[in-house]
Amino acid sequence: MADGRVERGNQTRRTVLERTMSIASVDGLEGLSLGKIASDLGLSKSGVFALFGSKEDLQLATVRAAVEVFVERVVRPVREEPAGLTKAWRLCELWLEYSGHRIFPGGCFFYGVSAEYDARPGPVRDEIAKARADWTRYIERVLDEARTAGGFRQGSGADEVPQLAFEIIALMELANAHSVLFEDGSAYERAGRGILARLRSVAAAPDELPERPPAIDGPTAAPTSSAAAS
Repeated sequence: MADGRVERGNQTRRTVLERTMSIASVDGLEGLSLGKIASDLGLSKSGVFALFGSKEDLQLATVRAAVEVFVERVVRPVREEPAGLTKAWRLCELWLEYSGHRIFPGGCFFYGVSAEYDARPGPVRDEIAKARADWTRYIERVLDEARTAGGFRQGSGADEVPQLAFEIIALMELANAHSVLFEDGSAYERAGRGILARLRSVAAAPDELPERPPAIDGPTAAPTSSAAAS
């Protein structure tokens, strides 16, 4: 009986977080309300409060849940691939698919909540910053592994890696912002072309990278806010 209660609590938690991730990707983390979410999902308000305790706890749990989704969609599929720039490109391609296919209805979850919290100190901002820093470090690691495996042209040094990672992330996030604002899925192809050109510029064997990125079917409509949807 105790195990059953725990499992029901875990299932309720998963249900709530699926909803809060979708809401936050459109309306922001400040748009979350324990009472409204309980009402929307037909759950006990006291039960939801017992699981999360406060709005800040709910916001933190939402960010952590979004990290798990991101890792599952973008990071995990390439973990076992051999080091090289083809792995780096595949990682970027997965990110573009994650944003373009609207895994979260508002596009990249972390792009949106970063803009919301970048100048607001506190635990939620710290959690978002940690997620962003972990992602940047992972891209840098994949690129540096490609370099040490001989994937960079002769004369390229480790100092090129942080700059390359910065430019790649900038292209991906601009594609996300342009696509969400203008409902224009072609931004992902343009970003993909820019990323491939940048990777080829440092590659020892540029022919191993594709000439053009595959088309990503972007969204055809702007995300709907939770307020409008209700």
